[in-house]
Amino acid sequence: MQKESTSEILKKVRRIELKTRGLSNQIFSGQYHSAFKGRGMAFSEVREYMPGDEIRTIDWNVTARFNQPYVKIFEEERELTVILVVDVSASDNFGSKEKLKKNLITELCAVLSFSAIQNNDKIGVIFFSDKVEKFIPPKKGKSHILRIIRELIEFEPESKGTNISEALTFLNNAIKKRAIAFLISDFMDDHPFKDGLRLANQRHDLVALQIKDEREESLPNVGLLPVVNPETGEWQWMDSSSKKVRNAYKQEAARWNESLHKLFKKTGVDFVSLYPNRSYVAPLINLFKKRSLHA
Repeated sequence: MQKESTSEILKKVRRIELKTRGLSNQIFSGQYHSAFKGRGMAFSEVREYMPGDEIRTIDWNVTARFNQPYVKIFEEERELTVILVVDVSASDNFGSKEKLKKNLITELCAVLSFSAIQNNDKIGVIFFSDKVEKFIPPKKGKSHILRIIRELIEFEPESKGTNISEALTFLNNAIKKRAIAFLISDFMDDHPFKDGLRLANQRHDLVALQIKDEREESLPNVGLLPVVNPETGEWQWMDSSSKKVRNAYKQEAARWNESLHKLFKKTGVDFVSLYPNRSYVAPLINLFKKRSLHA
């Protein structure tokens, strides 16, 4: 495949910026703030204990010094750190219509990045396949976001596979302060990642954005189809004209999807499913609203 010129990449960056920045300004900035505010709390001061205060907020050192109970006061941290944990494995190059999963991932990352800087937050990115491919440490500013968008467009991973646990272990080790982490993937991973999800969600505020294509859930009736696994290179013929084959494919996809969603619920990770050929605006806003209600 011919490599794009710098001017072509910059045009793409500009197009994505115009589309996603507008969405972020008009729709997401308020929803984003209310969905994540109060998740990071910083110690502010102490005051004397008053009836109704929670026992767990008592500062025992100050209480002992002054011989009467004092409680710690916490304030919402004004500045949060947002980390995009982005799957760049080969399966993201799939798309049955005009838009690839990879294109949707780029747009989502841009929208979340612009929402973050609207809120004066830092944003960083971890690209992963079956290993961590690249880490862009969290920073603020428009030029930083444009660099992230450009990397998303032109980045070529060294590996084709997927290992979500590797990426989450790196997140926990690299980001010491509690952060909001968006794990953006199709979650097609043969390695177990339940413990990775659980540990990352304990250390950080983890949100899963599952990227799916309609053809991964059901087959069209178009006769013999060559089906290729982009991560392993294995392929086989499928007879899509057979109703039995189509039903078996659909049932297997539904089973896999249900088990994944159960895994998110078990590990306490908020999630939403998004499709390249459908609008992501309403599903994302609903996710943010749901989080605001439980904040």
